[in-house]
This record gives sequence, C-alpha cells and structure tokens, in this order.
Amino acid sequence: MSEAFFDPRKKQRERRGRIFRWLCLSAVWFAAGSLVILLVKVTADGMPWLSWDFLRNDPSRIPARAGIRSAILGTLWMMALTAFTSFPLGVGAAIYLEEYAPRHWSTRLLQTNIANLAGVPSIVYGILGLTVFVRAFALGRSVLAGALTLSLLVLPVVIIAAQEAIRAVPRSLREASYGLGATRWQTIRHHVLPVALPGILTGTILSLSRAIGETAPLIMIGALTFIAFPPRSPMDPFTVLPIQIFNWAAKPQAEFHELAAGAIIVLLVILLLMNATAILLRNRYRREL
Repeated sequence: MSEAFFDPRKKQRERRGRIFRWLCLSAVWFAAGSLVILLVKVTADGMPWLSWDFLRNDPSRIPARAGIRSAILGTLWMMALTAFTSFPLGVGAAIYLEEYAPRHWSTRLLQTNIANLAGVPSIVYGILGLTVFVRAFALGRSVLAGALTLSLLVLPVVIIAAQEAIRAVPRSLREASYGLGATRWQTIRHHVLPVALPGILTGTILSLSRAIGETAPLIMIGALTFIAFPPRSPMDPFTVLPIQIFNWAAKPQAEFHELAAGAIIVLLVILLLMNATAILLRNRYRREL
C-alpha cells in the first residue's frame, strides 16, 4: 500500500529544487560581489580627490583645478524643474484615471500605453525631446529643454505610482465622505490625497532618482560635456553630473579617471539622500495618519 503512494520522482524534484535555489543564491552573491568590488574601486580612486575645492571649482582641462560645481548646480536645476513639471501632471493624470475616467475600453487602452511608456528606452525620449523641445519649440540646448525631456521620461512612472497609491485608499473612506454630503472633489482633496500622499511622494522621488543618472536623453538634446559656468536661468546651457563623469572617463589621463570616480561618489551620495528623503517622508505621513 505504501508503494502505491511512493513517488520515485520526489527525490529528483527535491534535487532540482536545491540546484535552482543555489543557482539563484549564486546570482545574488555574484551581483552583490560585483557591486561591492565596483564601490571599493570607485572609493579608492575618488576619495583622495574629494575636497571643498573639488565641490566649489568648475570643470577645467587641468586635473588639479577641476571641480564639479557647475555640474552639481546643473543637476539641481534639472531635478527641480523636472519635479515641478512631472509631479502635478502625473498626479493630475492619476486622479483622473482613478476617480473620474469611465471604466471603458479607451481608458484601459490608455493605461496600457502608459505602462508601456514606462519601459521605453531613455534614448527614445531624448530623440523626442530633441525634435519637440529643442527644435520645434526653439528652446535650444537649455536647462528647460532638458528638464522637459526628463519629465517625459519619468511621467509614466509617476502616474503609475500615484495610481497605485490612490487605488490603495479604502473605498469605505470615500463612501463615508459621500455619506456626509461631500462632493467628489472634496472627498479627493481632503481624504483620498492625504492618505495616498506617502505613496505618491515615494514614487515621485524614486522616479527622480532614476532621472538624475540618465545621460542618453541629455546627450541627444546636446547637453554640454564641458561648461565652465553654472546655469543662472532655465534658458542657459548646462551640464550635469552624469555628463561630466562621462566626459572625464573618456579622457586618456589617469587623473581624469580619478576625478570621474570622485564625481561618482558625489552622485551616489545625492541618490542616497533622495532615497532616504523618500523613506522619511513616507514614514512621517504614515505616522500622522
């Protein structure tokens, strides 16, 4: 009777499961090990160059005088304009799709296209930005053209993150507000958005963290690889940290490679600060709720 319930392939399946588990674990350790080696190499090369002069000086063709002030300020200009553009548009689109749009095939088609746009290669947005903002709108190779191009890049991610945050708000909260006589907009403004705000802010900041490291769209619209002054208005030419890193890494001198490593460390610190800000905002608003 026991032989009837005995499966001779059970040990074989268990063996395959253990092999697959070790393969997955090996992939994780390989990826983590590669990252650690890369970070150690970058830190060893870049730390000797990190100083206040490195942060305050503008790029130079002489390594000892080179700095990243214009690249840092250009990056801050770019991120501020990108957030100013993408946040209201993304949240507004998410509110419409979740709260106002009819449950129709056209709405489903629109959401499918938004999800597909989130996976489009960034170089495609660069070509679009070059055609529309630089040439058609005659914005030139300015900070504003770059910010609008990056806004197109992150907008689908912001919309999807905001939709998920709004969708997670309990339906009972809306029904209670309607039961007390509130209109749809009052319900959204005073109840839905405050509850969804932690998720919306987290998704927005993480999408900006992706945009801050992009180089392909900015190269397409003509972001300068060498600029000795920071932008002072949205219409000024600019450079950003990834472009400056690319410029230094392409030079044959070893000193410029070490400068690129120092700029990478600064860029990683900015990314970590942005991610930490997203976590702190999320935790703060959750405690208030």
